Amino acid sequence: MLPDGVLLAVGTFTVLPVAPPSTVDRARARTAMLLAPFAVLPLAVVVAVVVACGDRLGLPAVLTGALAVGGLAVGTRVLHLDGLADTADGLSAPYDRERRLAIMKSGDVGPAGVVALVLVLLIQAAALGSMAGRPYGWLLAGALVCVSRTACAVACARPVPAATPTGLGAAVAGSVPVAAGFAAGVAAAALLTGAVAAAGGAWWLGPLAVVAAALVVGALVRRAVAVIGGITGDVIGAAIELALVALCIVVSAR
Repeated sequence: MLPDGVLLAVGTFTVLPVAPPSTVDRARARTAMLLAPFAVLPLAVVVAVVVACGDRLGLPAVLTGALAVGGLAVGTRVLHLDGLADTADGLSAPYDRERRLAIMKSGDVGPAGVVALVLVLLIQAAALGSMAGRPYGWLLAGALVCVSRTACAVACARPVPAATPTGLGAAVAGSVPVAAGFAAGVAAAALLTGAVAAAGGAWWLGPLAVVAAALVVGALVRRAVAVIGGITGDVIGAAIELALVALCIVVSAR
Protein backbone atom coordinates (compact mmCIF):
# COMPACT_ATOMS: atom_id res chain seq x y z
CA MET A 1 0.00 0.00 0.00
CA LEU A 2 1.41 3.36 -1.02
CA PRO A 3 1.71 6.14 1.57
CA ASP A 4 -1.18 8.61 1.67
CA GLY A 5 0.99 11.47 0.41
CA VAL A 6 1.93 9.49 -2.69
CA LEU A 7 -1.68 8.45 -3.28
CA LEU A 8 -2.78 12.07 -3.00
CA ALA A 9 -0.11 13.23 -5.46
CA VAL A 10 -0.83 10.58 -8.08
CA GLY A 11 -4.60 10.89 -7.73
CA THR A 12 -4.52 14.68 -7.92
CA PHE A 13 -2.07 15.18 -10.75
CA THR A 14 -2.70 12.20 -13.03
CA VAL A 15 -5.52 10.09 -14.40
CA LEU A 16 -3.91 6.93 -13.04
CA PRO A 17 -6.34 4.89 -10.92
CA VAL A 18 -5.16 4.79 -7.32
CA ALA A 19 -6.94 4.34 -4.02
CA PRO A 20 -7.87 7.57 -2.23
CA PRO A 21 -5.71 8.48 0.76
CA SER A 22 -7.07 7.32 4.10
CA THR A 23 -6.69 10.84 5.46
CA VAL A 24 -5.41 14.21 4.28
CA ASP A 25 -3.60 16.39 6.79
CA ARG A 26 -0.96 19.09 6.46
CA ALA A 27 1.93 16.63 6.39
CA ARG A 28 0.34 14.52 3.66
CA ALA A 29 -0.61 17.62 1.70
CA ARG A 30 2.99 18.85 1.87
CA THR A 31 4.27 15.49 0.68
CA ALA A 32 1.84 15.46 -2.23
CA MET A 33 2.80 18.94 -3.42
CA LEU A 34 6.52 18.18 -3.22
CA LEU A 35 6.06 14.84 -4.99
CA ALA A 36 4.08 16.33 -7.87
CA PRO A 37 7.08 16.25 -10.27
CA PHE A 38 7.57 12.55 -9.55
CA ALA A 39 3.87 11.73 -9.69
CA VAL A 40 3.70 12.87 -13.33
CA LEU A 41 6.64 10.75 -14.50
CA PRO A 42 4.26 8.49 -16.51
CA LEU A 43 2.88 11.58 -18.25
CA ALA A 44 6.40 12.81 -18.94
CA VAL A 45 7.17 9.46 -20.56
CA VAL A 46 4.08 9.79 -22.76
CA VAL A 47 5.14 13.25 -23.93
CA ALA A 48 8.72 12.08 -24.52
CA VAL A 49 7.52 9.10 -26.58
CA VAL A 50 5.22 11.30 -28.66
CA VAL A 51 8.04 13.74 -29.40
CA ALA A 52 10.46 10.92 -30.23
CA CYS A 53 7.93 9.24 -32.53
CA GLY A 54 7.09 12.54 -34.20
CA ASP A 55 10.76 13.09 -34.92
CA ARG A 56 11.23 9.53 -36.16
CA LEU A 57 8.19 9.67 -38.44
CA GLY A 58 8.97 13.13 -39.75
CA LEU A 59 5.68 14.61 -38.59
CA PRO A 60 5.23 18.39 -38.76
CA ALA A 61 6.40 20.04 -35.57
CA VAL A 62 3.00 21.57 -34.85
CA LEU A 63 1.30 18.18 -35.20
CA THR A 64 3.84 16.55 -32.90
CA GLY A 65 3.37 19.30 -30.34
CA ALA A 66 -0.41 19.09 -30.54
CA LEU A 67 -0.32 15.34 -29.97
CA ALA A 68 2.01 15.80 -27.00
CA VAL A 69 -0.21 18.45 -25.44
CA GLY A 70 -3.27 16.32 -26.11
CA GLY A 71 -1.71 13.33 -24.41
CA LEU A 72 -0.73 15.46 -21.44
CA ALA A 73 -4.26 16.87 -21.17
CA VAL A 74 -5.81 13.41 -21.20
CA GLY A 75 -3.30 12.23 -18.61
CA THR A 76 -4.39 14.99 -16.23
CA ARG A 77 -8.14 14.63 -16.90
CA VAL A 78 -7.89 18.15 -18.40
CA LEU A 79 -8.22 19.46 -14.85
CA HIS A 80 -5.27 21.84 -15.01
CA LEU A 81 -6.54 23.44 -18.21
CA ASP A 82 -9.99 23.74 -16.66
CA GLY A 83 -8.40 25.42 -13.67
CA LEU A 84 -6.54 27.79 -15.97
CA ALA A 85 -9.75 28.87 -17.69
CA ASP A 86 -11.64 29.32 -14.42
CA THR A 87 -8.77 31.25 -12.88
CA ALA A 88 -8.41 33.55 -15.88
CA ASP A 89 -12.13 34.35 -15.76
CA GLY A 90 -12.24 34.82 -11.99
CA LEU A 91 -9.10 36.89 -11.53
CA SER A 92 -9.83 39.16 -14.48
CA ALA A 93 -13.48 39.85 -13.63
CA PRO A 94 -14.22 43.37 -12.29
CA TYR A 95 -16.27 42.13 -9.35
CA ASP A 96 -15.95 41.60 -5.61
CA ARG A 97 -14.37 38.53 -4.01
CA GLU A 98 -17.58 36.51 -3.67
CA ARG A 99 -18.59 37.08 -7.29
CA ARG A 100 -15.12 36.14 -8.54
CA LEU A 101 -15.21 32.89 -6.57
CA ALA A 102 -18.69 32.14 -7.90
CA ILE A 103 -17.43 32.62 -11.45
CA MET A 104 -14.53 30.25 -10.84
CA LYS A 105 -16.83 27.65 -9.31
CA SER A 106 -19.48 27.84 -12.03
CA GLY A 107 -17.41 25.98 -14.61
CA ASP A 108 -18.56 28.20 -17.48
CA VAL A 109 -15.74 29.50 -19.68
CA GLY A 110 -15.76 33.21 -20.42
CA PRO A 111 -13.73 35.32 -22.88
CA ALA A 112 -10.66 35.54 -20.63
CA GLY A 113 -10.69 31.79 -20.11
CA VAL A 114 -10.93 31.11 -23.83
CA VAL A 115 -8.05 33.44 -24.66
CA ALA A 116 -5.92 31.94 -21.89
CA LEU A 117 -6.58 28.40 -23.11
CA VAL A 118 -5.83 29.22 -26.74
CA LEU A 119 -2.59 31.04 -25.97
CA VAL A 120 -1.33 28.44 -23.52
CA LEU A 121 -2.12 25.49 -25.79
CA LEU A 122 -0.56 27.18 -28.82
CA ILE A 123 2.65 28.03 -26.97
CA GLN A 124 2.95 24.58 -25.42
CA ALA A 125 2.25 22.78 -28.71
CA ALA A 126 4.69 24.94 -30.68
CA ALA A 127 7.45 24.58 -28.09
CA LEU A 128 7.06 20.84 -27.49
CA GLY A 129 6.83 20.24 -31.24
CA SER A 130 10.08 22.09 -31.79
CA MET A 131 11.82 19.65 -29.45
CA ALA A 132 11.40 16.91 -32.07
CA GLY A 133 14.10 18.46 -34.21
CA ARG A 134 16.70 18.63 -31.45
CA PRO A 135 19.12 15.96 -30.20
CA TYR A 136 17.56 14.39 -27.13
CA GLY A 137 14.62 16.71 -27.61
CA TRP A 138 12.35 13.98 -26.28
CA LEU A 139 14.29 14.05 -23.01
CA LEU A 140 13.90 17.81 -22.72
CA ALA A 141 10.17 17.58 -23.45
CA GLY A 142 9.68 15.02 -20.71
CA ALA A 143 11.77 17.03 -18.27
CA LEU A 144 9.63 20.10 -18.88
CA VAL A 145 6.53 18.20 -17.79
CA CYS A 146 8.12 17.14 -14.50
CA VAL A 147 9.76 20.48 -13.75
CA SER A 148 6.55 22.41 -14.39
CA ARG A 149 4.96 20.62 -11.44
CA THR A 150 7.32 22.33 -9.02
CA ALA A 151 4.84 25.17 -9.42
CA CYS A 152 2.82 23.36 -6.75
CA ALA A 153 5.55 23.97 -4.17
CA VAL A 154 5.58 27.68 -5.02
CA ALA A 155 1.80 28.07 -5.02
CA CYS A 156 1.43 26.21 -1.72
CA ALA A 157 4.39 27.78 0.09
CA ARG A 158 3.94 29.27 3.53
CA PRO A 159 2.22 31.57 4.33
CA VAL A 160 -0.03 31.50 1.23
CA PRO A 161 -3.64 31.18 2.47
CA ALA A 162 -6.59 29.30 1.01
CA ALA A 163 -9.34 31.33 -0.64
CA THR A 164 -12.09 29.07 0.71
CA PRO A 165 -12.39 26.72 3.71
CA THR A 166 -13.09 23.70 1.51
CA GLY A 167 -11.59 22.05 -1.55
CA LEU A 168 -8.05 21.25 -2.63
CA GLY A 169 -6.80 24.75 -1.93
CA ALA A 170 -7.86 24.54 1.70
CA ALA A 171 -6.03 21.25 2.11
CA VAL A 172 -2.70 22.29 0.61
CA ALA A 173 -2.39 26.08 0.94
CA GLY A 174 0.64 27.05 3.00
CA SER A 175 1.63 23.43 3.51
CA VAL A 176 5.10 23.67 1.93
CA PRO A 177 7.91 25.27 3.98
CA VAL A 178 9.85 27.89 2.05
CA ALA A 179 13.08 25.92 2.48
CA ALA A 180 11.49 22.79 1.01
CA GLY A 181 10.11 24.77 -1.90
CA PHE A 182 13.52 26.30 -2.55
CA ALA A 183 15.13 22.87 -2.48
CA ALA A 184 12.56 21.63 -4.99
CA GLY A 185 13.40 24.56 -7.24
CA VAL A 186 17.13 23.84 -7.07
CA ALA A 187 16.54 20.19 -7.93
CA ALA A 188 14.29 21.21 -10.81
CA ALA A 189 16.92 23.62 -12.12
CA ALA A 190 19.58 20.91 -11.99
CA LEU A 191 17.38 18.46 -13.90
CA LEU A 192 16.42 21.00 -16.53
CA THR A 193 20.01 22.20 -16.93
CA GLY A 194 21.11 18.69 -17.83
CA ALA A 195 18.20 18.18 -20.22
CA VAL A 196 18.77 21.51 -21.98
CA ALA A 197 22.49 20.80 -22.38
CA ALA A 198 21.75 17.33 -23.76
CA ALA A 199 19.38 18.88 -26.30
CA GLY A 200 22.06 21.26 -27.55
CA GLY A 201 21.00 24.37 -25.66
CA ALA A 202 22.99 26.70 -23.44
CA TRP A 203 23.14 25.17 -19.96
CA TRP A 204 22.18 28.42 -18.25
CA LEU A 205 18.77 28.34 -19.91
CA GLY A 206 17.81 25.63 -17.39
CA PRO A 207 18.08 27.70 -14.20
CA LEU A 208 16.83 30.78 -16.05
CA ALA A 209 13.70 28.92 -17.10
CA VAL A 210 13.02 27.74 -13.54
CA VAL A 211 13.43 31.28 -12.20
CA ALA A 212 11.09 32.61 -14.90
CA ALA A 213 8.49 29.97 -14.06
CA ALA A 214 8.76 30.75 -10.34
CA LEU A 215 8.25 34.46 -11.02
CA VAL A 216 5.18 33.79 -13.16
CA VAL A 217 3.66 31.50 -10.54
CA GLY A 218 4.52 33.97 -7.80
CA ALA A 219 2.75 36.76 -9.69
CA LEU A 220 -0.31 34.55 -10.18
CA VAL A 221 -0.45 33.65 -6.48
CA ARG A 222 -0.01 37.26 -5.45
CA ARG A 223 -2.92 38.26 -7.69
CA ALA A 224 -5.08 35.46 -6.30
CA VAL A 225 -4.36 36.46 -2.70
CA ALA A 226 -5.13 40.08 -3.51
CA VAL A 227 -8.51 39.56 -5.19
CA ILE A 228 -9.95 36.30 -3.81
CA GLY A 229 -8.02 35.97 -0.57
CA GLY A 230 -5.81 33.00 -1.43
CA ILE A 231 -5.46 29.98 -3.67
CA THR A 232 -7.90 27.31 -4.81
CA GLY A 233 -7.46 24.08 -6.72
CA ASP A 234 -8.12 26.06 -9.90
CA VAL A 235 -5.25 28.43 -9.12
CA ILE A 236 -2.90 25.48 -8.61
CA GLY A 237 -3.92 24.08 -12.00
CA ALA A 238 -3.36 27.46 -13.61
CA ALA A 239 0.04 27.71 -11.92
CA ILE A 240 1.12 24.40 -13.45
CA GLU A 241 0.02 25.40 -16.95
CA LEU A 242 1.62 28.84 -16.77
CA ALA A 243 4.82 27.39 -15.37
CA LEU A 244 5.01 25.03 -18.33
CA VAL A 245 4.49 27.97 -20.69
CA ALA A 246 7.30 29.96 -19.08
CA LEU A 247 9.64 26.96 -19.17
CA CYS A 248 8.81 26.25 -22.82
CA ILE A 249 9.45 29.82 -23.90
CA VAL A 250 12.85 30.08 -22.23
CA VAL A 251 14.25 26.69 -23.26
CA SER A 252 13.08 27.21 -26.85
CA ALA A 253 15.82 29.84 -27.25
CA ARG A 254 18.95 28.70 -29.05
